[in-house]
Amino acid sequence: MSACKRLLYIVKHRGIWPSIWRRNVTTWSPVGAAFNAKPHRRLELFEKNGLFGVPELSSPAGFEVTTKRALKDTRELVDKVCSSPPGAVTVETFDQLSDGLCKVADLADFVKVAHPDPSFREAAEKTCIEIGTVVEKLNTNVDLCRSLKNLLDNKEVLAQLDPETRKVAELFMFDFAISGIHLDEKLRKEAVKLHVKLLDLNNEFLMGSHLPNRIAKSAIPEHIHCHFATEGSFIQIGGLHAESSNDLVREVAYRIFLYPNSDLMECLEELLKCRNKLAKLVGYESYAHRALQGTMQSHQPLILNLFPYRTAIDFEMIKDMKTKLNPHNAELMPWDPPYFSGVLYNIEPSLYSPYFSLGSCMEGLNSLFTQLYGVSIMSEHPSAGEVWNDDVRKLAVVHETEGLLGYIYCDFFHRANKPHQDCHFTIRGGRQCQESGQYQLPLVVLMLSLPHPTKSAPTLLTPSMMENLFHEMGHAMHSMLGRTRYQHTTGTRCATDFAEVPSILMEYFATDYRVVNQFARHYQTGQPLPQSMVARLCESKKVCGAADTQLQIFYSALDQMYHGKPQNRSTTDILKDMQQKFYGLPYTPNTAWQLRFSHLIGYGAKYYSYLMSRAVASMVWKQCFVQDPLNRDMGERYRREMLAHGGGKEPMLMVEGMSRFFHVKIICSIDFVGRPALCSNSHSSLLATV
Repeated sequence: MSACKRLLYIVKHRGIWPSIWRRNVTTWSPVGAAFNAKPHRRLELFEKNGLFGVPELSSPAGFEVTTKRALKDTRELVDKVCSSPPGAVTVETFDQLSDGLCKVADLADFVKVAHPDPSFREAAEKTCIEIGTVVEKLNTNVDLCRSLKNLLDNKEVLAQLDPETRKVAELFMFDFAISGIHLDEKLRKEAVKLHVKLLDLNNEFLMGSHLPNRIAKSAIPEHIHCHFATEGSFIQIGGLHAESSNDLVREVAYRIFLYPNSDLMECLEELLKCRNKLAKLVGYESYAHRALQGTMQSHQPLILNLFPYRTAIDFEMIKDMKTKLNPHNAELMPWDPPYFSGVLYNIEPSLYSPYFSLGSCMEGLNSLFTQLYGVSIMSEHPSAGEVWNDDVRKLAVVHETEGLLGYIYCDFFHRANKPHQDCHFTIRGGRQCQESGQYQLPLVVLMLSLPHPTKSAPTLLTPSMMENLFHEMGHAMHSMLGRTRYQHTTGTRCATDFAEVPSILMEYFATDYRVVNQFARHYQTGQPLPQSMVARLCESKKVCGAADTQLQIFYSALDQMYHGKPQNRSTTDILKDMQQKFYGLPYTPNTAWQLRFSHLIGYGAKYYSYLMSRAVASMVWKQCFVQDPLNRDMGERYRREMLAHGGGKEPMLMVEGMSRFFHVKIICSIDFVGRPALCSNSHSSLLATV
């Protein structure tokens, strides 16, 4: 896109920004101004549009309309694919069928957890169940499967397909296989029933895992009431308050937020039993064995085998710091490490936050993407009704020569009944539409839970908030730059243990001074963040990183135990055992952390993906960016070899594509002490930086 065209795009799509906080030395760029401006209520003077530009979704009733239309189109496409001769059109029709269902289901999946209006959430949840039921029936549809099998069995026709099309065909067949297509009719129906039941259980657990707990005000000391939300005579606790400097606040938050809920406990127990029953029914030893198919780790029978030893992580430095600050309560507890690891290197969040205004961080991301990929993020005014809350921002992602790549909706601020978790949602995947000849632009949502701006300051991020922002934006750019022909493999629709690589790689950029120096400016004075403060932040991560890796190993082992051979004991008993084996701090009685482990839904039996992806991201950083994190040639290579393929290429082939440039043969594993590792053919370890 020429400079003139870019200017015309900006003039066309941007309006006049409201007043922002002044700073004395520098000025905000348009994208920085958009995020440092106070949100304002939009005046809906004209006809209201629908959510994400879907006209029917201007009201909850629109979900029924879009669902009926999607199901009608589905029936027509099933008839078409079953009556057509095998060829490329078979895969294209399968993808069109998948796209039509996903565009409704994925949008509804987001709305049911994020929309502030209960009527929208309820309508979206109904759509999720209805579409999900149809998908599971299609995954056991013998005629539909036969049409794909005829293609894959026809060697002459198969040889004429390009590699991407063959890969997508194989992935669709894989979905049939793990859904029980090989079973007789009676058992196929049983598999569908289990899938549908799991849809309900997954939704119940996911929603419950984000709900706050409450306790009577009289049950906790009055002087800490101010740290929590109140509801009449109750205190509401919706998180761990891990960065609080008050020991009692952290302890109370931990004990109350993680206090067991009997209904949710029963839901989790039933969910795990149902998953195991489904896996056994379709021919797998356990749900974990089924889940690992098609991942980078699929060659391992059970990932738990990679964690045979207890890694000894030294908490002594953190404990010594706590002893100095609080000699009367020196025992190190599970709620202590996040705070005291920062104290070790004077990483007081309030010292860093003035340099990390939300606007400056968005400027930094824009600058980074421009230098690495030639991509700019440009703020747009959404139309009336397009977004679900007034403080949601819309970003257009524009490439300097390729033009508009897609849109990112930024739902960044805390609000009541919004999940307190940082997430990336694919609303619509990119694909080449054979029907129209146009490329369907991807739409994604990034959801954070940041504090609102105040009268005197914009939203200021702690270092961990800033790092999480970079992490989630890594997912978003994967969705934008993974411009595949088929939506079934677009962007983050890839192996779970590869999907976290782009996001974790962004964490390395977030703590490199050469990157941070480009955007970290004091929101009032414009002064840059001192290099010494960035150095302290990096040093603290080496201490905190070791403890965090140990924690991730514990979570991964717990996840595998939950999804392995049935234990005939409670999930809390399993947690106690795993914590004793894989973590250096004791279990706290009358807590049930597993009920807040929402990753059990989307990452069931695959939580190890964070460790595996960190190993790969570490290799990419060391080999490509550690010398120059803003190198355009390396950015383009990374996009070409890893981001561009989405899930259309085997993950290990993408990793090897990067490593070939450096003449390194990569084997992903977890080394003998349980740390993620990348090993060359000479067996030397390139350990992930922690």
